[in-house]
Amino acid sequence: MKKSLLLFLSMMIFGISSLYSIEDNTLTVNEEQIISKKDPSDTIKKKNKIRTGWTFGALPSVSYDADLGFQYGALANIYFFGDGSKYPEYLHSFYVEASYTTKRYGVFRFFYDSKYLIPNHRFTVDVSYLPDAMCDFIGYNGYQSVYNAGWRDKKADDYITRAFYKFKRDLFRASADIQGNLGGNWYWNAGIGVLGYNVGSVNLAMINKGKDSVNMLPMDVEGLYEKYVKWNIIKKDEATGGWYPYLRGGITYDSRDRQQNPTKGIYTDVFLTYSAAFGEQNEYNNLKLNATFRHYVPVYKDYINFSYRFALQMTTAGQTPFYMNSYWNTLYIQRVLYEALGGSNTLRGVLRNRILANGFAFANVEMRFKVAKFDIKKEHFYIGLVPFLDAGMITQSYELNKDEIIASIQENDPDFDLDNLSDYINFEKPEIFKPHFAAGLGLKVAMNDNFVLSVDWALPFDKRDNVKMANLYIKIGYMF
Repeated sequence: MKKSLLLFLSMMIFGISSLYSIEDNTLTVNEEQIISKKDPSDTIKKKNKIRTGWTFGALPSVSYDADLGFQYGALANIYFFGDGSKYPEYLHSFYVEASYTTKRYGVFRFFYDSKYLIPNHRFTVDVSYLPDAMCDFIGYNGYQSVYNAGWRDKKADDYITRAFYKFKRDLFRASADIQGNLGGNWYWNAGIGVLGYNVGSVNLAMINKGKDSVNMLPMDVEGLYEKYVKWNIIKKDEATGGWYPYLRGGITYDSRDRQQNPTKGIYTDVFLTYSAAFGEQNEYNNLKLNATFRHYVPVYKDYINFSYRFALQMTTAGQTPFYMNSYWNTLYIQRVLYEALGGSNTLRGVLRNRILANGFAFANVEMRFKVAKFDIKKEHFYIGLVPFLDAGMITQSYELNKDEIIASIQENDPDFDLDNLSDYINFEKPEIFKPHFAAGLGLKVAMNDNFVLSVDWALPFDKRDNVKMANLYIKIGYMF
């Protein structure tokens, strides 16, 4: 693992330094004059540090996620810095990715971001297709759902199937968001989009295709998703997915000094998202409230930074299908998919979607160190270390009525032994609102303050959240 990680980091550093090409890398005469007036002796130094024109990067999309497996594919990111007067802010950013993982999770995405396409407004567009043949489903209400790690571990004595805590979830997303200034650091936000879900049982025939009999998954074993459907915990009208157009609006306060890895400032937002539903899903119209607070505190110049984030998502009206309760609404879709709670975007080290409920809150605390800065060719790099602590909890739970569930099992699954129900749901001491904690260490390799390769390793405090030690996440960008 260590050799593979070092090889991967070497490839990434070499790739981003050699594949980037600069169309225009000089300051204008006016910019040189402005710099000279401020500090004539520093003109050449600042000239070399400012990026101008276009930068284009094309890389193999090679990463690793403890929940999703090894990722392979390709990505390209194009930045336009113009005359460099806004650097390290870019004028336009185009991002394209096509990749797939060894655990059958795909990313096919186009993303555009600009503060200058529409003067004085930030405009973003995202179009993504995210097929997930083995999406995690651990049950409802966090610790109220019993997680039996051995049931999915082939080496364990109580192994059932690797697909026991899985279901199929394919997601199509299209969105357009705009932000305008209200005065000072205050902004208004509005957005429109659509989420299209196709969910169901794992396609075991596809998963088993090409495998020998020893490595094939059993075809006749029900997973937790199938049991929840049979027991009517997951209702039939939410069991297969649906289409949900949405409208979004809110306000933002942003005093950060930059978008990528800010060294100081506050970012906070409060917004509402109304999702409509049609046909069999028409009862799932819902309104969600989101609030986020991020604070970046400089400790020593730009070398040491204390950063933390608090986030909240609540269902304020209507009902939400279970697969949308793991979707964390954000005003700016920086990463491919924000899933909550558990996994690389919220609680590192905790199983993806471990905490599934109608409402949740979480916090991330990071101490960010830049331990080395250097240049390769004309590109500016730094290496950082980030110890962190993540915590999350349920704020709105599912109502799991024991008597109703038992009655449904007796009617729809008469062969199930009710004495084993405690292996699935804890009705005696559910600990629904008990916080979930994890901590770890991150390694960052950044180029030009915008392209950041992130490697995070984390462990949960409670083994009910994850028993694995190798919870490694290799991503692009800081977590927040």
